[in-house]
Order: sequence, then C-alpha cells, then structure tokens
Amino acid sequence: MTLWHEIDHGKLPGTVADVWMQERALLMPLPRPFDGFVEYTKRVSPTCLVTFERVRYSVPASFANRPVSLRVYAQRIVVAAEGQLLCEHPRVIDRRHDSAGHTVYDWRHYLAVLQRKPGALRNGAPFAELPAAFRQLQAALLKQPGGDREMVEVLALVLHHEEQAVLTAVELALEAGVPTKMHVLNVLHRLLDSKAAPPPVTAPQALRLVHEPLANVSRYDDLRASEGKVRHAS
Repeated sequence: MTLWHEIDHGKLPGTVADVWMQERALLMPLPRPFDGFVEYTKRVSPTCLVTFERVRYSVPASFANRPVSLRVYAQRIVVAAEGQLLCEHPRVIDRRHDSAGHTVYDWRHYLAVLQRKPGALRNGAPFAELPAAFRQLQAALLKQPGGDREMVEVLALVLHHEEQAVLTAVELALEAGVPTKMHVLNVLHRLLDSKAAPPPVTAPQALRLVHEPLANVSRYDDLRASEGKVRHAS
C-alpha cells in the first residue's frame, strides 16, 4: 500500500491512494459475518461429556443426561441449550483409530459436582489442569484435615467473582506463607473493596485547607490536668 501513494492512477487524476480514498466513501458496508456451523443434537453423558468425532468435550454439570445442541465450526465447538450458549472449546481433530480418543475438560464445569463430592478433587481428571497457583494451594490444603472441602470452597469463588481476582488472591496468600481459605477470602475482599472504592472528590475552593493545623499534644495534657482538679459548687 505504500506504493499506492507513488503510482499514478492513469485514468483518473491523482495517485492510486487518492482514487482509493474517494472510492472508499462510496462502498457498501460489510454485512454481518456469516455464522457457518453444522449443528447436531447430542445427549450429555453422566460424566458431563458430549462426543464428536471420537473427541469428548466437557459441558457444565447441570446439563448432565440432558439434550444439547452441538455447533461445529472449523476451529471451535460450541454447546447450546435452552436458547443460551453453555460453553465453547477449541475443536480437536483426531483421525487416529489406534487410541481411546481425546477428552477436552474445563474444570469450571465440574464445580457443582465438587461441592457434593469434595474427594473428587484429589484424582479427578478435569482438575489436572488447574492454574499453577490453585495447584500449589491444593497441595498445601490437602495435607490438613478438611483440606478437600476448603479447596472446593476456594474454587467455588470463581462462580461469584472474576477468576483472575480469585487467582490473584490465592497468589498473594501463597506469597504471604498463609495458604488457608480464610486468608484467601480476606485478601479477595480487600482486592474487591479497592476496586469498588469511590473516585476522589474534588473539593471546591471554599472548602480547601489553607492553614494546616499544628500538632500540639500539650493541649491534651492541659485537658487531663483540668479534669483532675476538684471543683466545688459556690
């Protein structure tokens, strides 16, 4: 396109770039991109998976054993049901027939199952790909009694808050050397409160401080001394 500014158009006055700028204003706007996919009706398995071309994709646990719509794009898989999009996965194309196939998990889809069965966190395949900070916290909590339940409650925070905020709170708790659920909650609340802080208020000129008061602790001593004196009614 750099050469367009140097090449004469030939038929019209000006360079190719000049003619392009004039023509550009007359062009029709591009239509909405074509949403091209092939749709299949699938039933989610009891383990919250749908299968397409020997590849299994996880679905939120609340839709286990229920029919869903599987929309297959060239690069991704989208699962929809009840008029809403449930989840999306990168499409995996595996043509081999000498293996058991591939499974694509999203650990967030199994949080509802964890709340009923915290023990599944130890050996559950969907949780093998947790972020590094979550895995470090898990290793610390599982050494303590009831650590399974505490770790599940920490992961469940993702259902109510931004995942990055929860992850940051876990990282800060690990850096402080206090890998506990209560400390993570305290750090998370501080992070959320700092984000929700109101913007600074610009005070009008009449309310601005002109003469800064001087600290005078002797006034407090004088007040205490006056309180110690016994007063008699006249």
